[in-house]
Amino acid sequence: MPPPPRKPRFQTFQRPKIRVAKISSKGKVYVDYKDVESLKKMLSINGKILSRKRTGASAAEQRMITDAIKRARFLGMLPYVGGSVL
Repeated sequence: MPPPPRKPRFQTFQRPKIRVAKISSKGKVYVDYKDVESLKKMLSINGKILSRKRTGASAAEQRMITDAIKRARFLGMLPYVGGSVL
């Protein structure tokens, strides 16, 4: 009989990986700045962009996510700060 599985040393708060990078008909990978609902999932409660470690994106995808969020913020689709500001 195998030993029981070990309890993890540190507690982890695993979020499901969120995929916002899409593949166009030509085969290019892109992130759409107009897809506000999926971009909101990439922001923290305070409005900060989540890290690659939290989102599970590659470096190239994270750069595209960042550019898309900044473009959506500039156009007024996303807030610069989250929650209520005093």
